[in-house]
Amino acid sequence: MFCCEENQAVNLSNQFLIAMPEMADPIFAGTVTYILQHDTDGAIGLIINRPINLLLGDVLQSSGFEHFDFNTGERPVYHGGPVAPEQGFILHPHTEQHWQGSLQNHQLSLTTTHDILQAIADGEGPDQFLFCLGYSGWSAGQIEEELKQNAWLTVDATNDIIFGNDEEHKYQQALSTLGIDLTMLSGHGGMA
Repeated sequence: MFCCEENQAVNLSNQFLIAMPEMADPIFAGTVTYILQHDTDGAIGLIINRPINLLLGDVLQSSGFEHFDFNTGERPVYHGGPVAPEQGFILHPHTEQHWQGSLQNHQLSLTTTHDILQAIADGEGPDQFLFCLGYSGWSAGQIEEELKQNAWLTVDATNDIIFGNDEEHKYQQALSTLGIDLTMLSGHGGMA
């Protein structure tokens, strides 16, 4: 989906924001950001393809969990965005178990509470999840303005890309859902 006609309401919840190749902001250059919630107050999302030099096992140990599955401990931690970079955010599909402090849209949940971290350490958490430090946020009208400036492409999000373990190719995978080859993409808009 490309944006936006004047005064047209756009809801980007459950969409990917794909940074255009010319994105100057180093925080978002080359990123795919999942937008969990977008309304008249702004937007909240997580960068899904920016692992940092930290493993989930490091986070679990620093949070006091000594016993957890090796594979769980080897999962990457992601830089979710520049807001609250010391806070952990867990993006996951809805589960039958309800976690304290979850923000939900119709497809996924974002949970920040200790109970889900305990469940993950105990092997009872959601099967699919991303653990991010920090999140991305936009004030009212900010994301719409950035779309008008050709900073982003948007497309429906897919769990295969979000929870896939090929971070190096998530950007191209997201572009491919639009039928775009990165080598053919230009961030310079034109007027007809």
